[in-house]
Amino acid sequence: MFIDKVEIRVKAGDGGPGCVSFRREKYVPRGGPDGGNGGRGGDIVIAVEPQMKTLLDLRYRRSYKAPNGSPGQGARKTGLSGEPVVIKVPPGTVVEDIDSGTQVADLTSADAELTIARGGDGGRGNFVFRTATNQAPLKATPGFPGEERNLRLTLKLIADVGLVGLPNAGKSTLLRSVSHAKPLVADYPFSTLAPNLAIVRIDEQASFCMVDIPGLIEGAHEGKGLGLQFLQHVERCRILLFILDMSGEIPPGEALRQLMRELELFNPALMERRRVIALNKIDLLPDGAVIDFTPPEGERVFHISALAGDGLPAMMKALYRIVTEESGGIDGSGAGAVDPPR
Repeated sequence: MFIDKVEIRVKAGDGGPGCVSFRREKYVPRGGPDGGNGGRGGDIVIAVEPQMKTLLDLRYRRSYKAPNGSPGQGARKTGLSGEPVVIKVPPGTVVEDIDSGTQVADLTSADAELTIARGGDGGRGNFVFRTATNQAPLKATPGFPGEERNLRLTLKLIADVGLVGLPNAGKSTLLRSVSHAKPLVADYPFSTLAPNLAIVRIDEQASFCMVDIPGLIEGAHEGKGLGLQFLQHVERCRILLFILDMSGEIPPGEALRQLMRELELFNPALMERRRVIALNKIDLLPDGAVIDFTPPEGERVFHISALAGDGLPAMMKALYRIVTEESGGIDGSGAGAVDPPR
């Protein structure tokens, strides 16, 4: 099950109370105060786990609480600090504070880590309060409370190439043809109900990450169809590959305009992304048919059949070259640093 948005409540540990104690040893008169400070409460930490693909693990646990610090003890012993609680999330997770409505962090790197709620400091023992005029203080302070927050975690998949198209345009078929991913393929719209990540390997030394986004319809930016539920994942893609169905009821030119309009209304910054156009299902066209499509100026267009495999090797190599240009060179292990789903 693909889960890309959850809300959780986190509570860091409270600091332990300070101790009131006096030194009591044989042959040591007037031992004086020796109460130690309380331990610090445990932190709540959010850390990226590169092997995670969704927020499913967090769906069934909505509350996280770190342990409190231990009380201080005699002989000036400070109480033990609470252990931190680490919440694992996949790369590309955006952390928002629900109460303030602000974005706290955008965790994109594989080693990203964030202390989201800090534990409270421990209280002070009576040893701290000794003075020349008060040599036997009976005062100690309680620990400070830990931070408490309501958080919204949103996953935006990280990929080099994002497949964009109307329902039934052949995006899932393309992904199956160029990778080991096995998304559902059927002869009806909206067969893809969740994004599918896959690694496309050009050869043993060259690869890139591709994501199949569920089909967009007019009004997707307003939530129609699967709309806003998955449009957010397009924001992470370096390159947008528009899949246009040459055998569909909607002419490819109109389909492209509709897709571009929905992306622009959702996030105008997407218009700055590199774009590649694939005219799919050319194997269904009658022999000698004239393709009525005028591409936008400067756009690369490929004629392919995702099912038959026609034109796919050339397009994948071209996409890899563009990915390399956009990233300034990649190491051949998949620029998205995300393994394909198992």
